[in-house]
Amino acid sequence: MSQWTEDLISVDLAATLDGLFRQRVKRSPERTAYHSYDRRLGQWQTYSWREMANQVARWQSALAGQGLYPGDRVALTLRNSPEWVAFDQACLSMGLVVVPLYTDDRPDNIAYILEDAAVKLLLVQDGHRWKRLAGAIGREGALRRVVIQEGSDSDAALMAADDRVCRVDQLLPESAPELKGRSGDAHSLASIVYTSGTTGRPKGVMLSHYNMLSIAHASITVIDCYQEDLFLSFLPLSHTLERTAGYYLPIMTGSSVAFSRSIGQLAEDLMLIRPSVMIAVPRIFERVYGRITEQISRKPALPRLLFRLAVRVGWQRFERQQGRVGWRPAQLLWPLLERLVAGKVTARLGGRLRIAVSGGAPLSPDIAQLFIGLGIPILQGYGLTETSPVVSVNPLQANEPASVGVPLRGVEVAIGGDDELLVRGPGVMLGYWNNHAATARMVDSDGWLHTGDQARIDNGHIYITGRIKDILVLSNGEKVPPGDMELAIALDPLVAQVMVVGEGRPYLSALVVLEADHWPGLAQDCGLDPMARESLQDGKVLSLLTRRIKEALKHFPGYAKVRRVHLTLEPWTVENGLLTPTLKVKRARVLERFKPEIDALYRDGPAPGRR
Repeated sequence: MSQWTEDLISVDLAATLDGLFRQRVKRSPERTAYHSYDRRLGQWQTYSWREMANQVARWQSALAGQGLYPGDRVALTLRNSPEWVAFDQACLSMGLVVVPLYTDDRPDNIAYILEDAAVKLLLVQDGHRWKRLAGAIGREGALRRVVIQEGSDSDAALMAADDRVCRVDQLLPESAPELKGRSGDAHSLASIVYTSGTTGRPKGVMLSHYNMLSIAHASITVIDCYQEDLFLSFLPLSHTLERTAGYYLPIMTGSSVAFSRSIGQLAEDLMLIRPSVMIAVPRIFERVYGRITEQISRKPALPRLLFRLAVRVGWQRFERQQGRVGWRPAQLLWPLLERLVAGKVTARLGGRLRIAVSGGAPLSPDIAQLFIGLGIPILQGYGLTETSPVVSVNPLQANEPASVGVPLRGVEVAIGGDDELLVRGPGVMLGYWNNHAATARMVDSDGWLHTGDQARIDNGHIYITGRIKDILVLSNGEKVPPGDMELAIALDPLVAQVMVVGEGRPYLSALVVLEADHWPGLAQDCGLDPMARESLQDGKVLSLLTRRIKEALKHFPGYAKVRRVHLTLEPWTVENGLLTPTLKVKRARVLERFKPEIDALYRDGPAPGRR
């Protein structure tokens, strides 16, 4: 580790998020800040901190002529890119409040956010996306300027139809004076981040400069980061985990960031970029896990045996490194297993990955054990947008994968009524924008934020045990937390998405979205026509899925029995309103959409022999 060096910027020295950027430019102007793929040139480009400062200065000059004042709200819906960073930094340096938007969010949702936050200026990726939004946004409201980042021939018609619209090359000067600084208030509002709530309209979480700075700094007291680290950025920067830990934190540590081209090209980018740090949500690890296990299942007996042995011995090796078990003779096999099995998997992730953080949702223990056993150090963490967002994360030297880690320095946690996890600390939001009642429900008079998650704390580690609102109460009074069951069922390669239901009912059932690629083979194995809609509800297919779910839940307590299933091939997506932009299932919407199907699951009771 002699080549790894630290160059940390303190919260006090930075003061604000734009102050943090200016300090980084001052400290290491010629070091590489970002790697990004230029689609027009068809090649990767690198940007130094000095070059980024020049881009920010150009935006400062452009925004100065837009009639904006400190406290005004501006929004952007862009892919992760240096342009996202430059716009954000310029706005923050002028005291503007940044409202990040998801590029794939529904137009009506974006329209609501723009109206609620009274956004005056919107930066949008391209004319096609603005065309999708324009009908929902309309001409009324506070929005006075729409800037299109990527120009095309169709922009002229858009600009002729709406005088608010212009292209970025019409707004940005070719050059600008040096980056302007300011003396800003660390506790002033920096951003309004709209939570993609699973019920109702999103709420605007107000985060200050200090909120995000303090959490970024506290995170590196748990996990060391260095100038030589290379982060791979693919979670949207509108996701607060990516923004705080994958954008502001690397500025604080002087690390560089590479922006992945797309989720579809992630596997290629991993091998090309060879990152040392990656921040992801469980769904990414679930997809890789599914591909690996499916490929292994098709191999002959010996490779399958070697793979299982590598995971088992690698896990034992990890547990010994953590001080939880002693040495075992099987560990003598590790060098061979690493060369034959584990090394090939880690090479597909670039071969340099020293930290992989998973957050945003629970990570299945089976997935964690497979990756860690193969030598990929996954660290599960926990947080909410309302906590900027990190509350806890597992340290490398005290990694308990079943937990969500230890609280960050300065963050207090406690267990309240109904085993609810309470959080208090420097990352707790200023409140909800224009919603004092919701703020009062979330943060009590003593400053404790009520997470809504049930938890226990053991040996300093936090273990999430359920979600208060998601607890299913069966008609016999038994309380069932469905989250862990859904995680286990989703490991089946036939299952793309799943939701366990049964509130007020006599037993549990499951709504299952099948993996479309596997459906034709499954139908044919059952002697059915995969093109016939009725095949999805054929008794042979339903019995097969019910048996597979039973197998997936065999280690669960007695309450975890799914008696009936409903199958569909139509995925739950952001576009059809069944997923949030952060890919969480909107349970209430799914229940509403599938009410007739759910009622049918209980009309005749479970199939004979399944009680």
